[in-house]
Amino acid sequence: MSKCEQCIVREFSSLKALNKDELIKLSDCKTSKIIKKGENIFEEGENVNGIFCIKDGVCKLTKLSPNGKDHIVKLVSKGELLGQRSMISDEPANLSAVALEDMQVCFIPKNEILGFFDKNNQFSMNVMKTICGDLKSADEHMVNMAQKSVKERLAETLVYLHETFGTNTDSTLKIQLSRDELASMIGTATESCIRLLSDFNKLGLIELVGKKIVLKDINKLKKIAD
Repeated sequence: MSKCEQCIVREFSSLKALNKDELIKLSDCKTSKIIKKGENIFEEGENVNGIFCIKDGVCKLTKLSPNGKDHIVKLVSKGELLGQRSMISDEPANLSAVALEDMQVCFIPKNEILGFFDKNNQFSMNVMKTICGDLKSADEHMVNMAQKSVKERLAETLVYLHETFGTNTDSTLKIQLSRDELASMIGTATESCIRLLSDFNKLGLIELVGKKIVLKDINKLKKIAD
């Protein structure tokens, strides 16, 4: 993998505030890893002791509920960092990170990152802004779960997957979640999710191609979501 100072991905995260010397130091201490689809980057309750920078690929952040089911809290993609909150709060990870596709990630030890906090105010501010953004997103998600119907949440999630991650050459959503995973994201039973997808399909809003999904009328889906 490339050196940190040559890596374009860092421009999408808090790391963009680091100067050349700091990036060279970062590059010397990082560990690059290939994470296969379905593998954990880290698990809930694990002491991560650093942060992960996603160079390529997408993962899901999940929370284990009391009934033993995983609830998808967020999808994270190239350029984002994982583990910042746990590192700053000095607590075990409160979520699990699981690869949705083959990924390239770089692990940076906690001691190195905290050293930059002391010396680079802009880096510290960037990390704080990222965490504040995560809190804002969590608040909005809670409101959606409380006030929107399952139908509205499904429409919103399908539009989000389309606009955030794009489509394949056959127009299917690039990030193909299983029906269980989609149900987990919108907070409903798998059976209800399957039934709603079938309804959307009959209305011509989407097309189901095996396990894949094509969005046929994004504007109508947006109206349902709103």
